Amino acid sequence: MSAVKDAARVVAVTARDLPLHCPPPGAPLWARHPRVFLDPLKTGEAVCPYCSTRYTFSGKAPSGH
Repeated sequence: MSAVKDAARVVAVTARDLPLHCPPPGAPLWARHPRVFLDPLKTGEAVCPYCSTRYTFSGKAPSGH
């Protein structure tokens, strides 16, 4: 019996996508889980604790308010 690894999804995000949450708007109903907000600015990436989608940040970080 061979094990099949489920490859996690990788999504590129920019400052325009902040504040970032998973699942994203428009996700199909079957793929929804409780909404969780993620901070990809500290390390350049964030991983959803529910579905393991990895969000990678690119571009210029927004300035504080």
